[in-house]
Amino acid sequence: MDISNSVLVLVAAFGGLIILFVFLYFVPVNLWITAIFSNVKVGLLELVGMRIRKVPPGVIVNSLITATKAGLNLTTNDLETHFLAGGNVPNVIRALISADKANISLSFKQATAIDLAGRDVFEAVQISVNPKVINTPNVAAVAADGIQLIAKARVTVRANIAQLVGGAGEETILARVGEGIVTSIGSAKNHKSVLENPDKISKLVLERGLDSGTAFEILSIDIADIDVGSNIGAKLQIDQATADLKVAEARAEERRAMAVALEQEMKAKNVEMKAKVTEAESEVPKAIAEAFRSGNLGIMDYYKMENVKSDTSMRDSIAKSDENKSSDRSRGNDKNK
Repeated sequence: MDISNSVLVLVAAFGGLIILFVFLYFVPVNLWITAIFSNVKVGLLELVGMRIRKVPPGVIVNSLITATKAGLNLTTNDLETHFLAGGNVPNVIRALISADKANISLSFKQATAIDLAGRDVFEAVQISVNPKVINTPNVAAVAADGIQLIAKARVTVRANIAQLVGGAGEETILARVGEGIVTSIGSAKNHKSVLENPDKISKLVLERGLDSGTAFEILSIDIADIDVGSNIGAKLQIDQATADLKVAEARAEERRAMAVALEQEMKAKNVEMKAKVTEAESEVPKAIAEAFRSGNLGIMDYYKMENVKSDTSMRDSIAKSDENKSSDRSRGNDKNK
């Protein structure tokens, strides 16, 4: 009996401890006491309700204490609602306190909206107090004289609290600044004027209002560095000249091909005409024979015709020999010279 009584006592004690832990878990008395001493009105039933709604009472109570000490008028319902919506309650409280100390107009509704939009509201307040410097990548542009310039700028921005929800980010700022630099350099008459006065680029870019519709306000744009790149104009002229040369060569090749075709055509016509002459000459003996048979041509007439042909052939050979001698003489004179 003594052993059974001791076991019952141990079981009862163990059960009591479990009940005590469960009670302390659902009823965080220490947080309630801390809230009372911090002049924050939070009831035990509210803390139990937070446990049931799976809201960590420590986050809500500590954040409410911090806000109350900083003079912010907030309630547990406000903080619970933001937590259940997926927000970062301590970050919102820090942002509200920083904005209040820096005299920046930021309401709890604005802060929670910015936080739920995925932006770091505390960082945004810090950027509003301490402007941020964004370095642009190298931006290449070509002046009117064809010389390429590579510029790099530093953009000083400040967060625009009113446009943090729905406003464009840093990527848009960098893209717009790069576009402005390209436009400014491209409108310059020559690259020397840009190198002499790089501040003209900053003035022209700032005048374009590049921060409209963004979550930032551009305070200044400073040209950090400008390097001279390639002579794009000369390269374009060389490429154009090369293209024109290829077009001219293609046209010349077309004309040459047409000339070769015409030459071949003329050779074919020459062969055709020679064939016709040969055909006509083959009819001459037939005509002579027919003249003999009909009595229109006598034997003496035939001999006279042959003599004329021989005489003509002899004269042609003599003329050719004289031409050869004269050409030999001219070649000899050229050699002597």
